[in-house]
Amino acid sequence: MAVDSDRTLETESLGKLMRKYAFPCVISMVVAALYNIVDQIFIANAAYLGSYGNAANTVVFPMTVVAISIAVMIGDGCCTFVSISLGSKKRGDAANGVGNAVVSVVVVSLVLTAIYLILQTPILRLFGADVNEETFRLSREYFFWITLGIPFYMFGQAMNPIIRSDGSPRFAMATLVAGAVFNILFDPICIYVLKWGMMGAAVATIGGQILSAVMAAAYLPRMKATPLHRGCFAFRGRLVQRILTLGFASFLSQFSIVLSMAATINMAVKYGALDAVFGLAEYAQIPPAIAGIVSKFFQIVISISAGLAAGCIPIAGYNVGAGRNDRVLGLMKRLMISEALLGLIASVIFLLFPHQLMLIFGSENESVYYTQFAVWFIRGQLCLLPLACLNKGSFIFLQSLGKPKESSVLSVAREFVFGVGFALLLPMIGGLYALPFFMPAADTVTFIAVAVVLVRVKRELEKANRPGAGQESQ
Repeated sequence: MAVDSDRTLETESLGKLMRKYAFPCVISMVVAALYNIVDQIFIANAAYLGSYGNAANTVVFPMTVVAISIAVMIGDGCCTFVSISLGSKKRGDAANGVGNAVVSVVVVSLVLTAIYLILQTPILRLFGADVNEETFRLSREYFFWITLGIPFYMFGQAMNPIIRSDGSPRFAMATLVAGAVFNILFDPICIYVLKWGMMGAAVATIGGQILSAVMAAAYLPRMKATPLHRGCFAFRGRLVQRILTLGFASFLSQFSIVLSMAATINMAVKYGALDAVFGLAEYAQIPPAIAGIVSKFFQIVISISAGLAAGCIPIAGYNVGAGRNDRVLGLMKRLMISEALLGLIASVIFLLFPHQLMLIFGSENESVYYTQFAVWFIRGQLCLLPLACLNKGSFIFLQSLGKPKESSVLSVAREFVFGVGFALLLPMIGGLYALPFFMPAADTVTFIAVAVVLVRVKRELEKANRPGAGQESQ
């Protein structure tokens, strides 16, 4: 049944809608994050790769984030556009948006793949691959093969929110889960049995990405709320611009990880070289490897946070288009409470069990310096996750309300100004061991601005609430 024909997004209880849309979205986002994380777990536990392989995985990770940041910009932007269009009863506009999003992600993914293949060496050096010879060798091997899967990865990620906007969140989830299961099954075969090393980890990942992309492509001819025809794929510049504008905050929230990791890894390498232990060649790869691992823990939590918020995009967008600001307010309240609880639970886990968590990444095979630094980094970087989750959820929710300007400004402030700024500044003041505190510092400052914006938006929605629209559905 079409999303806009039964008006469930306008009439169903908000709690039920959040469970229906947010849960599959959370699973989808976490599964997307697991692609690289699963690789790193199996790599870390392979004796012939170890911390060198960990460091190589960390170096390549930001380049996959660049790909997904572009994909989610197109996908989330299209999802928001489609939801608002359906709420306004403009089905034709929604279908054209989907067609143009498909064309855009295919073209951009091929261009990005070509850039990666041509500029492989300078890109790897930029992210600290040359910390030692073995790390650089493994980074080149992993990056080459991962790059070959970029078009499939981006297509599957971009189609996921579009499929959700069509009223099929479970199928959207299934496309990514199927790919992740493939990766999990074939990683140990390729790494431990066939001994393909970094290439094996990449091959397993690419296989999963191809499976997800094929499933997503097979869904397109069966779109329900926005049935497609050949004319939908005709390029419309203004429409693409609108989609990219609506999705720009999603791009910033993902792409910022690249800059933040570039700053963190380079600071870890620079100030690690000044340390009495990590300045030794045999331990030089440990600080950047740990920084990468902790970023994966953070990514899991922030993926859940983003999933909660992104799952609300179709609900919020439809009700904005339908003029139901009372429901938008109720949804915002529920989302913020969920984000705060998520962050609180995650921080408690990381503060209490850092040793146990590091065992997942093969710490028992490493030196005592590896474990000690990892515990410090986990507790320092992940101690204020409630604020991080509230910030992330707010950026995406504002985007779903058709407020890309506010969302983008806040994202730029958090991710670029404060995130990168504190990552560069704190080590200058306190050395290597001050580095992990850049994240709680950035989230604290950002949350002040987020709170001000949310209060203003709340007042605007209350003022514009349509008389007689009824009370929020419970």
